[in-house]
Amino acid sequence: MAPAPLLTIGELSRRTGMSVSAIRYYEARGLVQAIRSAGNQRRFPRADIRRLSFALIAQQLGLTLAEIAAVLATLPQGRSPTRADWQAISRRIRSALQQRIEMLERTRDRLDGCIGCGCLSLARCALYNPGDRAAAAGTGPRFLLAAIEPAAVRPSGGRRRPCRTAR
Repeated sequence: MAPAPLLTIGELSRRTGMSVSAIRYYEARGLVQAIRSAGNQRRFPRADIRRLSFALIAQQLGLTLAEIAAVLATLPQGRSPTRADWQAISRRIRSALQQRIEMLERTRDRLDGCIGCGCLSLARCALYNPGDRAAAAGTGPRFLLAAIEPAAVRPSGGRRRPCRTAR
């Protein structure tokens, strides 16, 4: 017996593991598009299982809902995406994922080298920012979010080395 071509919101919820309210939210944001029955009930194409599954994975990878919606807007409505469709999506999000990977690696490396050493010595800390000189580079944790080296904002230009004594 062939599966039904359209799913109720409850069936879609069971298949994706998402709550009904989350599916409604994603529908309101344009990630999926329901077809209304004669009784005004939502019905979703089976392909929306993949669309919502992609959205869940993409969010865990750090993509915003706006980025996810933009990517899903390139997929055809009402049919399952093909291999070529998924390859195109992969190409679109690859650089955003690479930027996130690089930020995570910078964070890991700097935490290992400073906070992770256990000394907490401001005289030797590579991330210490006296006089808030990093503010010139922008808001937020610049040493971790941007690819700026702490030495770039020090007046002497000298680089402080992370303490290695506690290892």
